[in-house]
Amino acid sequence: MAGTDPERTGPTGIRWRDQAIAVGWLVLVWNLLWGEFTWGNLLGGLLVAGAVLVFFPLPPVTFAGRLRPRALLVFCVRFAVELVSASAHVARIAVQPGYRPRSAIIAVPLRVRTDLNLTLTAEVLSLVPGTLIVEVDRDAGILYVHVLDVRGPADLAACRERIHGVEERIVRAVGSDAELRRVRTEPVERGTEP
Repeated sequence: MAGTDPERTGPTGIRWRDQAIAVGWLVLVWNLLWGEFTWGNLLGGLLVAGAVLVFFPLPPVTFAGRLRPRALLVFCVRFAVELVSASAHVARIAVQPGYRPRSAIIAVPLRVRTDLNLTLTAEVLSLVPGTLIVEVDRDAGILYVHVLDVRGPADLAACRERIHGVEERIVRAVGSDAELRRVRTEPVERGTEP
């Protein structure tokens, strides 16, 4: 067909674009690790990036959502507030004499089970002090999260609710319309595992 470029249309074009972006980022990181941009580092980065993509292929992660600036701003503000609040809480625990916090690992099933949502939610949770991703069940869409300073079932429920709140804000900021509907309408699965 005249006027269509097979490299830019369809799944093959999208895959080619994603591979090119990955190569670009890998070359940039390679040069940053060496501390200077030279022709040798550029060529070495291209060779390393090619080897990484050939020998360690990742499943394609496509972005089917849309960026919503207002929701993204709300996400950023809430993330900053949670970051400061969690940092103060962990600092208080660290300096409180004789206090031994209890921790737990909880299973949190996400409502939007795409690779992108799993990754973004896990990354955001890992950046907040007091929470750490232990494992991700990609097929079931479950995050296993280590949480600090839990005293009982009410704290566990509050942690799950907070994690679902993070997921919802991410979907509101960058999710598709279908994902947004799913987050609004699907009930949150109540996990009972500690």
